[in-house]
Amino acid sequence: MKGHGFSFPDQSQNPGALVPEGSHATMYEQATIPVQDETTYAGVRHAIDEAFAPTQAAVFLKTVGGARLRVRQFESVLAQGLLGAQAQKSYAALGDSDRGQIREHYLRQVERVAPEIRQKFFRLYASY
Repeated sequence: MKGHGFSFPDQSQNPGALVPEGSHATMYEQATIPVQDETTYAGVRHAIDEAFAPTQAAVFLKTVGGARLRVRQFESVLAQGLLGAQAQKSYAALGDSDRGQIREHYLRQVERVAPEIRQKFFRLYASY
């Protein structure tokens, strides 16, 4: 179909995909932003990874629920010390770009929780 800026690719390779004319069906990749303070960043990231480890996720979510927070409220979870006092202090010491990357990492971890655990804590995941 010409005239709309899209061509129909070979459907056997990727059914249903539209590719802008003149492109080579490359997926969008988010630009990589370098971390400014790697040591501090790694400490906060480690605290997040520990909280969402498969063996700890349910315990962490129960704690978040006990604090009457939603799991996606990263700043509130951090302010309540649910990721540890050191993570809270380290996050405060980070620059804006590093903080943004930490928030993104936290939200990715929130979404990676196993479906059966998410179902158990569905109210924490609800956004209302």
